[in-house]
Amino acid sequence: MAEWVIAGAVVAHAGRVLLVRRSVPERELVWQFPAGKVDAGESPERAAVREALEEAGVTVVPAAVIGARVHPVTGRRVVYVACRWVSGSPWAASPREVAAAEWVPVDELAVRIPGGVYGPVQEYLAGPALY
Repeated sequence: MAEWVIAGAVVAHAGRVLLVRRSVPERELVWQFPAGKVDAGESPERAAVREALEEAGVTVVPAAVIGARVHPVTGRRVVYVACRWVSGSPWAASPREVAAAEWVPVDELAVRIPGGVYGPVQEYLAGPALY
């Protein structure tokens, strides 16, 4: 059986980042970027766009793949995709998976994601992406 690949949508806008709070935490992983399985025949970029809409109710367009890693908590391969916000206000669009969705100031990421943000994503968020 092929290993799942997860696409994570890194959506930065006006000094904040889009996060969702999982309905069912996976160990210490409670808050995360909108993310989900890349379907057969789907690119990580397309999956990230779909997940941002399905989980947080926002429309985004992919900008670039930031990087990939095996997630230290889930053990799944995650491809992080930088996305530009187009429209919509975050809300828990998929209550089975998501309890909340909101714009979070970058300086709160360390509190929301205790294990830390993946280095290349952190570098991306430190750049002009937020403004």
